[in-house]
Amino acid sequence: MNKYFTFVENLQKGDWATKPPPAAFDNPYRAYVESIRAGVASAKSVPAVSGTVPVVESDAKVMVFAPHPDDECIVGLLPLRLMREAGKQIIVVPVTYGSNVARQAGRAKELADACAYLGWEIRRGKADLGALEVDDLVALLTEVRPEVVVLPHAGDWNSRHVSTHFLVEEALGQMEASFGCTVVETEYWGAMDDPNLMVEGDAELVADLVAAISLHVEEVARNPYHLLLPAWMQDNVRRGGELVGGQGGAVPDFSFATLYRLRKWENGGYVECLENGTSVPVGADKLKELF
Repeated sequence: MNKYFTFVENLQKGDWATKPPPAAFDNPYRAYVESIRAGVASAKSVPAVSGTVPVVESDAKVMVFAPHPDDECIVGLLPLRLMREAGKQIIVVPVTYGSNVARQAGRAKELADACAYLGWEIRRGKADLGALEVDDLVALLTEVRPEVVVLPHAGDWNSRHVSTHFLVEEALGQMEASFGCTVVETEYWGAMDDPNLMVEGDAELVADLVAAISLHVEEVARNPYHLLLPAWMQDNVRRGGELVGGQGGAVPDFSFATLYRLRKWENGGYVECLENGTSVPVGADKLKELF
């Protein structure tokens, strides 16, 4: 079993694994908050995961343009569900291997380990580890002809995330007019003002993403952000309940979710394809209807 599963499942179920010291007054939420703190502290000692899943071969391909290695996993809930529920092949394109040249080879190995764990393919676009340019992306899009393209949104704060957005857009603009695909924009460093898609994750899915991120070993050694992914996804439910579902609307009973913006690319430009925001529960037919 994935060694992070119990950690994520406890967050989902609200299990209080530890008892706090006596309080001056009986605050019924203290045990809850302490259990979250203790769970994260305990998960820091989880040993390295291992495992390889065969790549799903399919004519229906999803290309995930990752500004850096690890971004593919952080925003990877939708691609993971598209692979497992709709049988689509996931292809990760690392646009860069980071600005630290001394770490690039290590980050390439970590990316390979993370993608092997999830069953995703990697396309470098260049023989070396240099940053990709628009011609490289056009060549990849022309070769693969993906049904779905995943990229950061234009306001994702981090300079490489923002430049990746415009690089992919420029490449799409250079494709022939007959080329079309579904475009999914992601967020991490900077939240979107107008996401229109909230995708639920269960404990198994989220734990697998946490485990995959943990394989970016040196990155999480300096900052164990993989352990905070479930909390980020919990907050996405709070935000998405109104940003996607509508102000004042009922919030879906999700424990974890990731927010996206879904549009089509047709005739050289974006086309809106959702009249209203959409939430996709785990296992719902809605995922296959959208994609």
